[in-house]
Amino acid sequence: MRRRISGILFSCAGILLFNCGKKAEVSQTAFTKADSLTDLYLSLQDSMLQSWNVMINDDNQKIKAMHNLLHELMITSNDEDDELHAYEEELDHLMALRYSQKSMADGDIIEEYDFASNLLVTELISQAESKTEFAYNTTLQKLVEEIRLADQRVSLYREEYDEVVFRYNTFLEKNRNDLHEINQGDSLELRPLFQMTYED
Repeated sequence: MRRRISGILFSCAGILLFNCGKKAEVSQTAFTKADSLTDLYLSLQDSMLQSWNVMINDDNQKIKAMHNLLHELMITSNDEDDELHAYEEELDHLMALRYSQKSMADGDIIEEYDFASNLLVTELISQAESKTEFAYNTTLQKLVEEIRLADQRVSLYREEYDEVVFRYNTFLEKNRNDLHEINQGDSLELRPLFQMTYED
């Protein structure tokens, strides 16, 4: 009799454990797609932010190098102070002109920024290279090279940013309904690309 009761209890415990395992499997499967979408969504957002920060940081370094070049030119060119101070003001204004991740949807803002930036780069490098000191002043030479290289990287960083944004936008369009349920607070708006502003 004891054996029979033990056997029945053991069987019940086995059934209970088996059923619990099944429920855990079912609930785990139900959350897999949502978890996967959320992970991918957050990962794409992180990649986009990282790419943006790298690009903006490089642009900041270029502007800093232009400030340093102006400072060096002021030391060597006392007779051109007014002109160089005007460049300094234009450089300060350049930061205020710069686009954001949202404002870049307006191609005119990027165009205006690029025009002002390119003009300053050209004029400052021209000023530096026209000095007789440029031939032996290694500081001037290094700053000019730093500005040139940073200027050449602009399109590269914009292409890299566009690649991430394109993946993000494609992901949003494909999974918008599911993401609305998962991320109640996010607007889930498509992000503008540099490529789009060039095509307009």
